[in-house]
Amino acid sequence: MSAEVVAGIDVGGTNTKVLLATTDLEVLDRIDLPTPAHDGGDAILDAAEATVRSLLDRHRASLAGVGVGAAGVVDPTTGTVLVTANSFTGWAGYGVTDAVTARLGVPATLDNDVNAFLLGEVAAGAVAGEPDVLGMTLGTGVGGALVLGGTLFGGPHGAAGEIGHVPGFGDTRCTCGQRGHLETVAGARGMADRYAASTGRRLGTHQVAEAARAGDPDAQAVFATAGRGVARAVLLTAGILDVTTVVIGGGVARSWDLLAPAVVAVLADEPPVSGATIRVEQSALGADAVALGAAAQVRRLVVGPAVEAGLSAL
Repeated sequence: MSAEVVAGIDVGGTNTKVLLATTDLEVLDRIDLPTPAHDGGDAILDAAEATVRSLLDRHRASLAGVGVGAAGVVDPTTGTVLVTANSFTGWAGYGVTDAVTARLGVPATLDNDVNAFLLGEVAAGAVAGEPDVLGMTLGTGVGGALVLGGTLFGGPHGAAGEIGHVPGFGDTRCTCGQRGHLETVAGARGMADRYAASTGRRLGTHQVAEAARAGDPDAQAVFATAGRGVARAVLLTAGILDVTTVVIGGGVARSWDLLAPAVVAVLADEPPVSGATIRVEQSALGADAVALGAAAQVRRLVVGPAVEAGLSAL
């Protein structure tokens, strides 16, 4: 008898990750592949479907469900991508969950990549089992998501947790068109801009990190500013929602050694009024977080009801 598994798919503008996990969310295998982002939704799912089938054959497994995490704005209720970056063509407006179910014959879920990241870390990562968590991703921009009472909280307009677009962090224009958002100091684009403004040299964030470790004071200042911004965002969340557990991922967070000193210093100087200790964790799942979080979401849909039915029958 074949083992039952769930699949998680992380659709990014450059790469797509497909993984298989047991119903206990133990990762069995994973494959990374280029995203045919400019070839439309069908091409994106063609590539993902072929990879899922390859993994199922390799492990002689039976598929219970597929979870998808996608960059951009999505409607989880209808399983549709609403808005994407210009790195995609023919993806906005695409009905992902209906297409996945039609192709693979199993239930499917869709959420944005930051929500999926947080769900992965709460299910099997750095904050496993925590009921109330702020998730932050420091990538090109800054994303945020909230789990409250053990459930993903989107808010009445779907924008809860979007800490990257909270103002009060200077006067630099943000990618969204407004000014002074956290993203301008803690996102990779904003950090690269800040370094270029100080030095006249444009480097990628990874190169800025290397320069900081080599003693470049301008590069060190960029990371210190980012760390202070992250800490203030954490304090805002602690003050408004009394959420004091935070998990941080994304490419910028891989340089945690450069961010952490400023984060720790600000949190020590300005503790929340509740007096509670703030716990800030770096992502434990790394590149698997979004795909595993998507798998965790569909697992709750397909496995949760069966488990609850079994318990009620006892």
